[in-house]
Amino acid sequence: MTSHDNVLVCVAWPYANGPRHIGHVAGFGVPSDVFARYLRMTGHNVLMVSGTDEHGTPLLVQADKEGVTVKELADRYNAQIVEDLAGLGLSYDLFTRTTTRNHYAVVQELFKGLYANGYMVKETTRGAISPSTGRTLPDRYIEGTCPICGATDARGDQCDTCGNQLDPADLINPVSKINGETPEFVDTEHFMLDLPALHDALKDWLETREDWRPNVLKFSLNLLEDMRPRAMTRDIDWGIPIPVEGWQDNPSKKLYVWFDAVVGYLSASIEWAARSGEPDAWKAFWQDPATEGFYFMGKDNITFHSQIWPAELLGYAGKGAAGGEPGELGELNLPTEVVSSEFLTMSGSKFSSSKGVVIYVKDFLAEFGPDPLRYFIAVAGPENNDTDFTWDEFVRRVNNELANGWGNLVNRTVSMAHKNFGEVPAPGVLEDSDQRILELAERTFVEAGADLGEAKFKNAITKVMHVVGEANAYIAENEPWKLAKDPAQRDRLATVLWTALQVVSDCNAMLTPFIPHTAQRVHETLGRDGQWAANPRIEEVSDDADVELVGAGLPEKGQTYLTITGDYTKQKAVWGRVDVTPGTTLDKPQPLIAKLDPELGETGPTWAPVG
Repeated sequence: MTSHDNVLVCVAWPYANGPRHIGHVAGFGVPSDVFARYLRMTGHNVLMVSGTDEHGTPLLVQADKEGVTVKELADRYNAQIVEDLAGLGLSYDLFTRTTTRNHYAVVQELFKGLYANGYMVKETTRGAISPSTGRTLPDRYIEGTCPICGATDARGDQCDTCGNQLDPADLINPVSKINGETPEFVDTEHFMLDLPALHDALKDWLETREDWRPNVLKFSLNLLEDMRPRAMTRDIDWGIPIPVEGWQDNPSKKLYVWFDAVVGYLSASIEWAARSGEPDAWKAFWQDPATEGFYFMGKDNITFHSQIWPAELLGYAGKGAAGGEPGELGELNLPTEVVSSEFLTMSGSKFSSSKGVVIYVKDFLAEFGPDPLRYFIAVAGPENNDTDFTWDEFVRRVNNELANGWGNLVNRTVSMAHKNFGEVPAPGVLEDSDQRILELAERTFVEAGADLGEAKFKNAITKVMHVVGEANAYIAENEPWKLAKDPAQRDRLATVLWTALQVVSDCNAMLTPFIPHTAQRVHETLGRDGQWAANPRIEEVSDDADVELVGAGLPEKGQTYLTITGDYTKQKAVWGRVDVTPGTTLDKPQPLIAKLDPELGETGPTWAPVG
């Protein structure tokens, strides 16, 4: 990528059935934000979009349990999730929701384009219903034994063990996850996405994806082996109407939640453009072939981003075996890369609100603030394999690396400069040890930057923290506290402290994508003013999109909801050396990172105790 290019950062849409736990944000939230912040610092024009995914059966089930309407529940969880993600400092240009007028319009346009091009075909299938409620059971709410590999925890849409796509009726001994019933299977008519007609186009595209994470590419290529038409409609009364004569007014048939959720990346971009006052601004991110698009999610969502969504885009453009013409929105870019993380577990269990294995983001933020969690996810998160979260490891990382390593380096360097000079001192002649640490920092901008551009976050932060360690060793080696006692060494003291301050400034720039709130404080500690690292804000908006819609049951005009947005263009943060200026006034620094009580590692906090 060259600077000033447009880059689209698409972040998995959290399902609006509860507040976020740290397992959610480890997979999609923090990695995507580190990536977007880095790209903005290198001069790229970034559009980062997402929102709450609010259709489908799970929300209906939850609303029934609580005795509220499904819309009331979606509103409540949308607001909670917005608070969680903004609190973490996730710098969305727009975080919206799937129950907007604009989203309905864009989803229906995609469906109509696919239908017109012959990629949505009607088929009678066997649908699962709950005998006790008569309600349709979504594929993901049915579990059983995989007929292909024999795994006992296969779901009705796919088996995570062997990666094969399934239908609920294929499962051996299927049961409902909602209440343990054996589902009934009945004949029902649905629109299917004709994946076999898009197989060759998908294969041709996937075979050009050479720089993906190996686990993602291998999984995606394996999906091609058993491609069947996949239902894109559901027997359900909560969702987006199907824009076809004879179907659009049927209250019990809606579009599949996963059809509409992936279209959200596009609809959110269109909404962002409209809200920014430039309605066509989205086109630079979706129609310009030079624009790169990166999609961030957990590994359980790969199939929707490397198969279903690309297939929808190819079919909409008329690129499959059935031919066709692009729809009204034109030919749209396919993903450049699908960046998938593995799972963050807690003592070996996958995070699950329903099973009570959970650490909520809001509780974490209230006690520790955002940056310790952001740091932990970056340095010890599930980037390439499942990772177990333990309080012991969290405390160790925060105390040894953030507090003793980074916080101590900033504090001791600025304290000594303040005490001895009151300002950034002017350096004398640089010696070998000074040159070495300065050159290491400069080299790390290049090396860690290359890692970040390839979404290798763990590699990048490990390299930056190596510079922090070397800078602490440089101070230990040069002993400025001894130099301060000898008036004849005043020049050498100035040189050592100037060098250390420059390296602190360099490390702070490199740590900015990971810990932006702390980076702002270090910027100020170095005697600088203005906004170094911008953070998102929550904005209440009105759903007033003046769009023409097809189908019944459309959202009303004028409803209000919370979004996350921000102005990230005015921040001063850049990826590169910012010279420390001799003569800049330095105040006595405040402690930067609070050390945690080691006992916390053994007990956990009261709201998430160690079991």
